[in-house]
Amino acid sequence: MTKLLSPVLADYGEHHVAFWCPGCHCSHVLSVSGPGAIWGWDRNVDRPTFTPSVLFRSGHHIPSEAGKRCWCDANRERVAEGKEPYGFSCGVCHSFVTDGRVQFLGDCTHHLAGQTVDLPEYPQCRG
Repeated sequence: MTKLLSPVLADYGEHHVAFWCPGCHCSHVLSVSGPGAIWGWDRNVDRPTFTPSVLFRSGHHIPSEAGKRCWCDANRERVAEGKEPYGFSCGVCHSFVTDGRVQFLGDCTHHLAGQTVDLPEYPQCRG
């Protein structure tokens, strides 16, 4: 079970924290301290702010993966075979997390693009 720092943040070891993304339906793990730190964090566990923006890409949206086989291809093939698509997809999630709210930017590929929502509770059953 994931150790929670608060209802909205999980502890991912000495230098990492995570929040649950309601757009991607998964955790976003951020490196916030140590030599590999990418994001600044105000240390507020209840209403966190991370800087700069939080950008996660998967599949063909990763610049080095453009033009390579991706989840889009695999899912298309599964559907063509009459099977359910896999539970994974290619996408972009780009946001500002400020004072416990997530502002999803317009380049997100999920349903919350352009919206601002409160950070949801981090599911205790997931890691």
